[in-house]
Amino acid sequence: MTALTHDDDLQGRAYDAALMRRFLAYVRPYRAAVAGGILLTAVLIGTELVTPLLVREALDGPVARHDVGGLLFFALLFAGAVVLQGFFRYAENWVTSWVGQRIVLDLRQEVFAHLQRLSVSFFDKNPVGRLVTRVTNDVETLKELFTSGLVAAISDAFLLGAIICILFWIDVRLAFATLSMAPPLLVVGLLFKKSARQAYRDSRKAIARLNSYLQENLSGVRVVQAFRREERNVEQFREINDEHLAASLRTVHAYSVFFPAVEFLGAAATGFLLWYGGRRILGGSLSFGVFLAFWFYAQKFIQPIRDLSEKVNILQSAMAAAERLFKLLDTAPEVRDAADAVPAPVLAGAVEFKNVWFAYREGEWVLKDVSFSVRPGESIALVGATGAGKTTISNLLFRFYDVQKGSILVDGVDIRRLQGASYRRNLGLVLQDVFLFSGDVASNLRLGNVRLSDEELRRAAAQVHADEVIARLPGGLAAEVKERGASLSVGERQLLSFARALVFQPRILVLDEATSSIDARTEAQVQDALRLLLKGRTSIVIAHRLATIREVDRILVFHHGTLVEEGTHAELLGRRGVYARLYELQFERAGATDGGGAATAIPIPNADTPRLQLQAPNPTEDARAVAVGQVEPPPHAK
Repeated sequence: MTALTHDDDLQGRAYDAALMRRFLAYVRPYRAAVAGGILLTAVLIGTELVTPLLVREALDGPVARHDVGGLLFFALLFAGAVVLQGFFRYAENWVTSWVGQRIVLDLRQEVFAHLQRLSVSFFDKNPVGRLVTRVTNDVETLKELFTSGLVAAISDAFLLGAIICILFWIDVRLAFATLSMAPPLLVVGLLFKKSARQAYRDSRKAIARLNSYLQENLSGVRVVQAFRREERNVEQFREINDEHLAASLRTVHAYSVFFPAVEFLGAAATGFLLWYGGRRILGGSLSFGVFLAFWFYAQKFIQPIRDLSEKVNILQSAMAAAERLFKLLDTAPEVRDAADAVPAPVLAGAVEFKNVWFAYREGEWVLKDVSFSVRPGESIALVGATGAGKTTISNLLFRFYDVQKGSILVDGVDIRRLQGASYRRNLGLVLQDVFLFSGDVASNLRLGNVRLSDEELRRAAAQVHADEVIARLPGGLAAEVKERGASLSVGERQLLSFARALVFQPRILVLDEATSSIDARTEAQVQDALRLLLKGRTSIVIAHRLATIREVDRILVFHHGTLVEEGTHAELLGRRGVYARLYELQFERAGATDGGGAATAIPIPNADTPRLQLQAPNPTEDARAVAVGQVEPPPHAK
C-alpha cells in the first residue's frame, strides 16, 4: 500500500502555512471578487457598529431632553442602519459563496483530471471510496475554509479591532473594564484548541473507516447475502461505529467544557461592567447612553470568541483535507511519456516482447524472460492456468504498467518511446467484465468520439450481432444505460463491447476472456463476429475456453509466468504437452481411455515445471457440449 492509502491517519499541524499558501493559489484568480467581498465585509461591520452609537446619542440626547421629534429621527436612522446591514450581509454572502463555489469547481476539476492521468497501478493500491471522498468531501471542506474560515476570520479581526478602537475612543477606563476578561478568554480558547485537536482527528479517522466499510459492503452486497454475512458485517460495522461514537463523545466533552467556560467569563465580564459602570453612573461620571453602548459592544466582542470553536473545526478539517488533496495531486503517474516520446503513427500492428520480466510487487515475478512476436494481421491466443500471466501481457501491451526488464516493441519501436494517447488510439480492448457508463447506448459505443455517426454505430453493431440487442431496447441507440450497464444482461453487455471495439477500427485488438460469460446461442453469434473482428488486424486472444481459440494462427501457452509452448491447435495437441493437458482436462469425457482401457495420462514435457492444478472435467457438461457441436471432442475420443 502507498502512504496515500493511509492518509486519513495523517498527523499534520493544526495550521500549515505552506498548505495555506498553496490553497490561496486557487483564490488568486478571483482576487477582484475577494477584494469586493472584503470591502462589503468592512461596510457591513461599520453598519453593525454604528447602531450602539445611535442608541447612545438617542438616550443621551432626545430621551434625556424629552424630545420626541429628535427620538423619531434617531429611530429612523437606526432602522436605516438595520436595512443596510441586511443588504450588505446579502451582498457579502453572495460574493463570498460565489468565490467559494468557483474554487470548488476549479479544484474538483483539477483533482478529477489528475486522477484520469494516474497509472492503473495507483488504483490497485487505493480504494475507490476513499478517492471519491477526496473529490467530494475534501474539496467541499476547502470551500468552507474560504467562506467560513478566511472570510470569517477577516470579519472577526475587523470587528474586534474596530470595537477596541471605539471603546477606547468613548471611555478609556470603561474600555479596560470591558476588556478585562479578554486574557482569560484567550487562554480558554487555546486550551480548547489543544484538547479538541486530537478528538477531532480521531473522529475524522473513524468517519473515514465508516465510509470505506460502508462503500465496500454496498458494492459487494450480492456476495454478502449469498454467503449469509449480514449479521457478521453488522457486528463489524457496530465496532467501527462504536469507535466513531467514542471519538465524537470526546469532541462533545471538549465543547461541553469550552462553551460554559466562555459563557461564564463573558457573564463575569458583563457583571464587572455592570458593577463598574453602575457606580460611575451613580457618581455622575458616566451617562446611561454611553454605558448601554458599551454593553452592546461587549456582547459583540464576546461573540467571535464564542465562535472560536467553529473556526478551529474548520481550520483543522481544512488542513487535513488540504494535506490529503495536495498529496494526491503531487502523486505522479508511474507510467509517463518520456521527454523525447513521439506521437505514434497509424501502426501496421507488429508486436514483439523481448526478454520481458514484470512483477506487480517487487521480487514476485509474474512474467519471467518472456519473448515472442506477432506479425501484422496475425491472430494469436494466450492460454494457461489462472495466474499464468496472460492478462499481464495485455496490461503491458497497453502500457498500463511498465516492464522492469526487457522491452515491448510495436512496429519495431519501444512503446516507451511513443506518446501514450496516440499509441492507444491504435489499440482496442474487450474485457470479460464489460464496463458500461451511465448514459445511453450510443454514448457507450462512441465514447466521446463525436466524429462517429449513428450509422457507423449501427453498422458496427450489425456486424457483431449487437443490433439485435439494440433493437430490443426502447429507444434503440438512445436507450438508457444504467450505471455499469445494470439494465443489460452479461451477454448483451459483451456484444455491445464487441461493437464498441469494432467501431474504432483498432490496428491491434486484445480480447481478454471476452466470450467467457456468453451462452451457447450468443457464442455462436460471437464466433461469427470474431472472424470479422480479427480479420486484417493483429489480434491477441486471452481465453480459458479453448474451443474459442482453435482458429487463431498460433497459440502461446504460459505456465507460472513462462512461455512453455507455441504452435497451432493441432500441433500442440500432437505434442501432448501442457496445452494437450489443458484441453483434455477441459473437454475430455470422464473415463475416456486409450485403446487398452487405461486412462490416458498426458505428462507436462518439462520435469521441472510443476503439474497444473486444474478443475476436474464435468462429464455431463462435456457430453452436452459435444452433442450440440459447441466443441470438437479430443482426437482419441472421436
